[in-house]
Amino acid sequence: MGDPTGLHVHDHGADTAAVPVLLLHGFAQDHRCWGPLGADLAGRGRCLAVDAPGHGRSTCPADLDLPGTAALLAQVAADTGGPVDVVGYSMGGRTALQLLVDHSGTVRRAVLVGATAGIADDAARADRAVQDGATAARLEEVGLAAFLDEWLAQPLFAGLPDWARFDDERRANTVAGLAASLRAAGTGAMAPLWARLGGVTAPVLCLAGARDAKFCALGEQLAAALPHGEFATVAAAGHAAHLERPEAVSAQVVAFLDAP
Repeated sequence: MGDPTGLHVHDHGADTAAVPVLLLHGFAQDHRCWGPLGADLAGRGRCLAVDAPGHGRSTCPADLDLPGTAALLAQVAADTGGPVDVVGYSMGGRTALQLLVDHSGTVRRAVLVGATAGIADDAARADRAVQDGATAARLEEVGLAAFLDEWLAQPLFAGLPDWARFDDERRANTVAGLAASLRAAGTGAMAPLWARLGGVTAPVLCLAGARDAKFCALGEQLAAALPHGEFATVAAAGHAAHLERPEAVSAQVVAFLDAP
């Protein structure tokens, strides 16, 4: 469905008493890129799968930063009539953290897959901003199809099965939208949230593929910094753990969301 916020929200799932789940995808995906995890959550209850700014069918400004995006998501959550659960992957995990620290009352529980709270070191963050800008420029230079081939050829995604590439879904995005998202909401543009995590009251499950050493370390850091944080690895998986080992991740996510 469309939304007054300008975010495209695909509102679907079973009509049950389960708390609605907000699904926040990764960079260069859209709301359709959740695979079996999305289907399992939709079978459990209502799901609100969002197209991020600059992605899919969202019409809000493509260059919206993470605090601005979190404010729009808080409105989406409020429209459900109560707090929501949130599942965010990679960029979507960073967005979920922004929602948790800026609008804590809107989230009951959260699951973060391959996420970070940003880069605390100023110089390293500035370097990453330059890198994100160069990635955006490369996208503008070679076009969407060639860029996506290069993007998915990264070691980060080496474990993705063919069905989980979501080539058609990714190619429904635009060069302008993805480039604007990289520059405004990439890790280099993100104000680090580490110092604010102590104020998060919701339980948070931090997941990382066991083969993704960088995000295993970040996931452990996140869980330690969050008052009600848990960390778990997904065996034989890399960065996109929910797509590489969907059954295992779905079992972990559903058990966490349904815990007393």
